[in-house]
Amino acid sequence: MEQGNYSVGLDIGTTKIVAIIGKENEYGKIEVLGTGKSKSLGVHRGVVNNITQTISSIQQAVEQAELNAGLKIGSVVVGIAGQHIRSLQHSDYITRANSEEVIGDDDLDKLCNQVYKLVMLPGEEIIHVLPQEYKVDGQSEIKEPRGMYGGRLEANFHVVVGQVSSIKNIGRCIKSAGLDLGNITLEPLASSDAVLSQEEKEAGVALIDIGGGTTDLAIFKDGIIRHTAVIPFGGNVITEDIKEGCSIIEKQAELLKMKFGSAWPGENKDNEIVSIPGLRGREPKEITLKNLSKIIHARVVEIIEQVYVEIKNYGHEEQKKKLIAGIVLTGGGSQLKHLKQLVEYITGMDTRIGYPNEHLAGDSDEEIASPLYATAVGLLMNAIENQKKNMGLENESMEEEVLVEQEVSEGQASGTYNKERKSIFDKWSEKLKDFLDNAE
Repeated sequence: MEQGNYSVGLDIGTTKIVAIIGKENEYGKIEVLGTGKSKSLGVHRGVVNNITQTISSIQQAVEQAELNAGLKIGSVVVGIAGQHIRSLQHSDYITRANSEEVIGDDDLDKLCNQVYKLVMLPGEEIIHVLPQEYKVDGQSEIKEPRGMYGGRLEANFHVVVGQVSSIKNIGRCIKSAGLDLGNITLEPLASSDAVLSQEEKEAGVALIDIGGGTTDLAIFKDGIIRHTAVIPFGGNVITEDIKEGCSIIEKQAELLKMKFGSAWPGENKDNEIVSIPGLRGREPKEITLKNLSKIIHARVVEIIEQVYVEIKNYGHEEQKKKLIAGIVLTGGGSQLKHLKQLVEYITGMDTRIGYPNEHLAGDSDEEIASPLYATAVGLLMNAIENQKKNMGLENESMEEEVLVEQEVSEGQASGTYNKERKSIFDKWSEKLKDFLDNAE
């Protein structure tokens, strides 16, 4: 199989690194060809803090995916998160040279590229420029300005900013692992592609991706991204609390959380006890499940409250900005028992758990349809999208070359190439003019 036929998403998380190889099938669904997963060493709260360990973890995951699929990985799309990520709103405009021509992709690109030139704080770089609504000659609330006439094109943008050093470190890890960096995407955006439906994005929804090191938030309304945030707490802080509170080692704390953990203390009876083997012949420890869920509850409430502050900052309490579809929880941390009920209780918003299986082909491995893989599936979708765009551009440029060659050769044959060609639009407007003149 040639390199052109498949794409790769690489999720560099705090607890695990996942590589997914896939391609789009004839029904527009994603067919997963191979996956690889390795324990993530060298990443803390979504930021690389040990290059060597991260490189070897990436290589492990990539090799496993390559073996699984029987393919060689070239370029990958990577996610970025971490507490250095911040977002801001910005408005910008361009004045078009010729308002008699319709607005096209070039104008939109020019406007976006202008925003990329914004002066940021030292050490920061713009990761995404996401247009929200456009204005054409003062007419507001335009979602799709292509094909319209107008001299002044304005837009509101959601700009996502991150630390240059963090972005460079990720790039360095990818290159050193022998891969090409296709694109860097904000993780909450990738997760939202994988688990949210278009209806939810229209109605208004907050996606909360609870990972190991960070909790990512993306808010959509009217089908447009409105707010993003990364909160530097995730499942690992809960594990840390259990470890400290119960005086046990991290491995045991993680198992306890996954097997017996609950975010709602009322669910456990006082006499439910779990016994943990002691280290090196020491006495086993007995822990009541009630205490365990109290420890978990306290930390989870803190995480949800921080996310809720961000949702309020966006303006959820205003009637116009209300998130009708409520909250979607995804990521490994969303699998904690009774978390959905706790989130509904704290925020008063409808909540569901988001699974990335909507976009996957029917015969996909069940494991990949777990919330754990939401970001990785979203990154794979992003990689496939990029590849389609690139192929489209290549085809266009090839077609243009062929057309120009044909015109040159025809023009030389008839000696008329120097005459300016009339565009279809000019011909059409002339016909219209003649028709109106005759009608008079």
